[in-house]
Amino acid sequence: MGGWGVTALRCVAMPEGHTIHKIAKDHGKLLNGRLIEVTSPQGRFSADAERVDGAVLEKIEPHGKHLFYHWDTGDIGHVHLGLFGKYKIHTGDNRPEPRGAVRMRLVAETATIDLAGPTACSIDDPSVRKEIMGRLGPDPIKPHQNKQKMFDKIQKSKRSIGDLLMDQAVVAGVGNVYRAEALFVCGIHPLRSGTTMDVAELEALWSTITAMLRKGVKDGRIVTVERSELDIPQGKRIKRGEATYAYKRRHCLRCGSEIQHLNIQNRTSYHCPICQPG
Repeated sequence: MGGWGVTALRCVAMPEGHTIHKIAKDHGKLLNGRLIEVTSPQGRFSADAERVDGAVLEKIEPHGKHLFYHWDTGDIGHVHLGLFGKYKIHTGDNRPEPRGAVRMRLVAETATIDLAGPTACSIDDPSVRKEIMGRLGPDPIKPHQNKQKMFDKIQKSKRSIGDLLMDQAVVAGVGNVYRAEALFVCGIHPLRSGTTMDVAELEALWSTITAMLRKGVKDGRIVTVERSELDIPQGKRIKRGEATYAYKRRHCLRCGSEIQHLNIQNRTSYHCPICQPG
């Protein structure tokens, strides 16, 4: 009998889009195209689980901070991790007893995935996915997204760009880290009104956010700085405290100025007063 390993993914803060896409990719390798046993050890998801128990999972679709599970029954599962959601992956041919309040358990031949603590976890008909997607902005990680939808919402709003970038209806998947870092790279102050943003600035923001998020999926972590700006040899891991330009730094990586903090919609925003003058 083979052994089994455990991989835990817990989001101590709201996960940003790269994390959700990586979950979809990693879980898809274990589950897609397979018959899946679906249960709810906690019990809160039992009725929904029965709808797809024993069905084939066709694919896991990420968009922003949401995950959609497409089943061959035509049903679509929806998961939003929120602040406290976490997955545990058990690989191998042993199936451990559920630990904690496991909302959903997915069992394939060689993997068991447990989900605990999500904000949302349901099995629905496709109309629910359509309604959720209709509320969300474009996801920069995905190809063929309508960036103009983001541009229009920003340019029509007097809200600050720092606030708008955290609005999932404007752009899906951006959280506090990517907001701070994209605005820094583009030299934009987080309190700039959306109505003052021109197309060139929005194009630069979209390109920067897209590159950062896609790099996050590839690396499995957030690293927004260019290695050339750090005195770190190629191949050596960049430590978390060195991986950003402004986010949670005391001083700006580029000019050395003290990083300023702002409260925007009850979230702390970080910016450099010199590198982001306006």
